[in-house]
Amino acid sequence: MTEYSFLQHYWWFIVSLLGALLVFLLFVQGGNSLVYSLGRNEEERRMIMNSTGRKWEFTFTTLVTFGGAFFASFPLFYSTSFGGAYWLWMIILFSFVLQAVSYEFQSKEGNLLGKKAYRAFLIANGIIGPLLLGGAVATFFTGSDFIINKGNMSNELMPVISQWGNGWHGLDALTNPWVWVLGLAVFFLARVLGILYIMNNVADENLRSRGSVQLVGNAAFFVLLFVIFLLYVVLKDGFAVDPTTGVISMEPYKYLHNLLDMWYVLIGLLAGVALVLYGIVRTIVSKSYVQGIWPVGIGVVITVLCLLLCAGWNNTAYYPSTTDLQSSLSIANSSSSLFTLRTMAYVSVLVPFVLAYIVYAWRSIDRKKIDAQEMQQEEHLY
Repeated sequence: MTEYSFLQHYWWFIVSLLGALLVFLLFVQGGNSLVYSLGRNEEERRMIMNSTGRKWEFTFTTLVTFGGAFFASFPLFYSTSFGGAYWLWMIILFSFVLQAVSYEFQSKEGNLLGKKAYRAFLIANGIIGPLLLGGAVATFFTGSDFIINKGNMSNELMPVISQWGNGWHGLDALTNPWVWVLGLAVFFLARVLGILYIMNNVADENLRSRGSVQLVGNAAFFVLLFVIFLLYVVLKDGFAVDPTTGVISMEPYKYLHNLLDMWYVLIGLLAGVALVLYGIVRTIVSKSYVQGIWPVGIGVVITVLCLLLCAGWNNTAYYPSTTDLQSSLSIANSSSSLFTLRTMAYVSVLVPFVLAYIVYAWRSIDRKKIDAQEMQQEEHLY
């Protein structure tokens, strides 16, 4: 493997890891979508809001970092997806902006819209965010309607490399049932993570008891939808890239072959799924166990990471075109230059220090569990 190829694989790993961390951090959105079903009175709802409210910056920052890393390492994907499917991404980003505004203003005296309106925005973000993010990831396996023409770079009047094949600009993905399957799976996963996080972070027996009950239904829907999508992926034809010529062709059971060829990814996928199931089942059967967010969270990160590696590694087109097969994007034909990837690799050495700071800040915030008494005494509340 040449240095350029190594760096392309390295940066796909980094982008995939950021995407996996983002999915875990969707527990904020999941918790928000449950504020009225978990919280039966205003005090309980305030505890939920303050539990998720102290972490929303982590989710938002990771989303922005994920987009930035994709732009820097694989700019052709960024220009094609973010530039072509912009309605899909604009709705996602707008819902996250509404989330930030809602957290800051819902409890302010004299706010323009009132607390209920801002909470409605938070619930909308809790539904739309995970649903559409899951749908966007599904297109890595189902494909999207776009055309790439690098020859347009020399066109002085219209130097546009990528063009979307229809006027829906990303919303057309919602016509594919498999996009909905993964989108709904991520939505219910976010709710599972939200329940587990609140059970761990809020010292209230009513919320914990209610959360344990609601965990059963949400986990059942998540597991069912995820298994269905995973079976679809391993049994479908995939988008294979010839490493010599760069020609893209359809290969039966391509993603299954990827898992078998990359045995370490398969082991990681199975280990991640096992951790998720362990955390969910133990939380359901044990009334005293409230640490389920950690095995499930770690399992989610590992599982999503392995799925994204399966989509991009082993000579696979990670962003397939359903309009023109040869326009499909792979890590080889869509990455930045060797100089850019190498320079960013040096900067990525700082990532462990950033993660260490995040862990430190997280532990400092969660040093004391949220309870009803704090809602009466704390000055800064969401």
